[in-house]
Amino acid sequence: MTHYDLCLTWFWEYDADFVRLLESACQARGLSVMQVTPQTLESVTPALEAGQVTFAVYLDRTDHDAPYEPFFRWAREHGSHRINPQEAAAWAEDKATMHLELISAGLVTPYTIILPPFDEQPHLPHIDLSPLGKRFVIKPCYGGGGDGVVMDATSMEQVLKRRTEFPHLKYLLQQTITARKLDGRDAWFRVIFCDNEFYSCWWDTQTHIYTPVTADEETRHGLSPLRDITARIAALCKLGFFSTEIAFTDEGIWVVIDYVNDQIDMRLQSHALDGVPDVVVEKVSFDLARLIEKHRA
Repeated sequence: MTHYDLCLTWFWEYDADFVRLLESACQARGLSVMQVTPQTLESVTPALEAGQVTFAVYLDRTDHDAPYEPFFRWAREHGSHRINPQEAAAWAEDKATMHLELISAGLVTPYTIILPPFDEQPHLPHIDLSPLGKRFVIKPCYGGGGDGVVMDATSMEQVLKRRTEFPHLKYLLQQTITARKLDGRDAWFRVIFCDNEFYSCWWDTQTHIYTPVTADEETRHGLSPLRDITARIAALCKLGFFSTEIAFTDEGIWVVIDYVNDQIDMRLQSHALDGVPDVVVEKVSFDLARLIEKHRA
């Protein structure tokens, strides 16, 4: 039997740099890594089911893809430390659910109207859209990368059309948030959380380019609430590794925009303009290796 400290399931070609950095960070701590990819899946799965391989910590980068189900199940049934447990991730990724949870926890979110799935209720009663403003956002309750999202909706006709795109999903209609300007930049941020570490970045909503928040900027602009808000979200969602999107308005209000992203796009910025800054990916890899070391059997 071969025992590994980490089992990492992944298939996205653009994860290769992140996987390389993570494996290097693990090796530096003397940790073993079993990579399960489309190339190794058919050989490793029978070995797992036969008890020939075991692992202490599990990290899934497949977005819970069905062929990797034996690894999700094995980790759950054998008490492996799951960095992002599948059931917690599925719950936290439901934007409709998290919207209500964040409000209950005292966090501020955009004014939102939640619509039932088209499959459950194809005909809607009259809905007053005026509280959303002249332009509003339409988004399905699941998904990332902007799939199915309309940023500048203006009419109920657009809403009705979009509901049929993912008819099994709830939809959120959200007020458009305008961020305050700080040194000429929108006070719009993405924060990556990993094992109680926080990586705050300015986020350009047009170019999707990250720029790390410096210690001086955090102090000068009073950006410490980014850490506090993210910590509260982490306590709610029970995930060890996720990102969130937060804006600071002209009214001086911190608003959580995009609640919880489990499968973070970890492409290196040096290889993709809209990727995560290399230094952040390197630090996250170090944090994950430290977390794995704490939970190694």
